[in-house]
This record gives sequence, structure tokens and C-alpha cells, in this order.
Amino acid sequence: MRSSVVQSALSHQIARLERELGARLFDRTSRRVRLTAAGEAFLPAARQALDAAERARAEVAAAAGEIRGRLAIGAISTVAAVDLPSVLKEFHLRHREVRISVRTSPSEELTERVRQGALDVGFLGLPPGVRPQGVRCRELARGELVVVVAPDHPLADHEHVNVRRPAEETFVDFPAGTAGRAHSDAAFVAAGVRREVAFEVTAVHLMDRLIRQDLGIGMLPAAFVPELADLPVVRLRDAPARIEHLIWSRHQPSPAAAAFLAVLGIGGEG
Repeated sequence: MRSSVVQSALSHQIARLERELGARLFDRTSRRVRLTAAGEAFLPAARQALDAAERARAEVAAAAGEIRGRLAIGAISTVAAVDLPSVLKEFHLRHREVRISVRTSPSEELTERVRQGALDVGFLGLPPGVRPQGVRCRELARGELVVVVAPDHPLADHEHVNVRRPAEETFVDFPAGTAGRAHSDAAFVAAGVRREVAFEVTAVHLMDRLIRQDLGIGMLPAAFVPELADLPVVRLRDAPARIEHLIWSRHQPSPAAAAFLAVLGIGGEG
């Protein structure tokens, strides 16, 4: 974190704050500065105060017709219901004063971060019957999972297979316990077969490369696989379904978040 305040003034402000609080916030040595226990306790409230001040400035600007502040977006790595880069470009052209950030994470982590206010909106992928809790939610699209293999893999010339056939192969998949992994796991459990997942990865580009090297096969959303150019796709009979959701806070969205929802054609009240 950078500060625009010169060192001497910053040290004076910290010393004044410590006197007001009656506790040292930092342990200082010639080599390092670190938070004390009191500093660790003070940090969350300090961050909330800074966030509240930034939100207040954004609300005042919005009242004058200017959208500014921050927009923190989270998305699964296989989001396909929207062209997120194109949407972000459109939003940026409309609201150049907004600072945009994007992070990719599993659906369950994104839901928690939106619930806590660390993210403004999130794009999730979940099995049918699973709905994000503690947030507002809009279903974006429904689809199914397909098998993705290397060009010279024996399954490459198959159009459809039963789930028992790919269970004989080694898999590249998302980490156990994530919603992305739960989709494919459920298909094999329902068929009463087990499979070997030798490679657990979070980045789709790494999954793509491992599959291309014929180190394993994968299961990915059918709507997303066109992003993986030239990889053969094999459809599954009784394929597991996936639903993509957009989520945002139950509280009143910030001006930037409300403007982003509007770009997507969604009112912040939904």
C-alpha cells in the first residue's frame, strides 16, 4: 500500500492516533515495521472507515451526475454467459472515473466475498438446486458439461459417450471441494463409478495445456469450450447441468455497482 504523505508527517499522524487510542499500533525496528495486537484489532475498523469515506464521496458525486469510486468484480474462470471483457470495456467507456478490479476465484469464495462487501458483483457457476445465500442473485444461463480431450486421444472421434467411458481416463479438474469440481464429481457418483483426478488446477489455461499434452481429459461447460480452440469435444449422455448466476450485495449497491448492473440490463433492486 502506498501513501502520498511524506514520512515525517505520516509518523506524526500515527503517533497522534496511537495517543488517542491509548495503544501502540506498530512495532518498529531499524529493519521492519509490523502491526501490534492492537494494530491488528484496529485494522478492520480502519478499512471499514476508509471504505465508508470512499462510498460517501462516490454517493455525492453520483448525486451530481458523475459515477466514480471503485468497482470490484469476481468471476469464475469459465464464465460464459456474458463476454466479460466486452462488458467491462463498455462500462469503462461510459464511466472512466471508476476504478475497476477483477479477480477469479471459485464460486463459493466469490459468494462469501460479495456477502462481506469485498466484491461488488460476482459471476458464478453452480449445479441445479444450489442457490447462493446471503446475496441478491439473477440466473444468467443454463448449460451442460462436456468432455474435452487432446486431438489424438482415442475419444476424440466420439460424438457421445456414456459417463462410464471417460471414467476410465485420467482427469484434469478443479480442486476438490469447489463448485466447479462438484459438477463433474456428481456425474460419476450418480453413475456409480470412480475416476482418477491426477491434476487439480485453478487456472483454465493450465488445464487447457495439460489436456493438449494428453496428460488427462477434462470436463468443462459446453458454452465455454469454444475458448479452447481446436480441442475435440465429446458430449455426455445424461450430462451434468450447470447454471451461471450473477450475484451482488443485499445492501444498496454503490453507484458504480448499480451502473455496472445497468450495463447488464439489471436493476440493483433485483
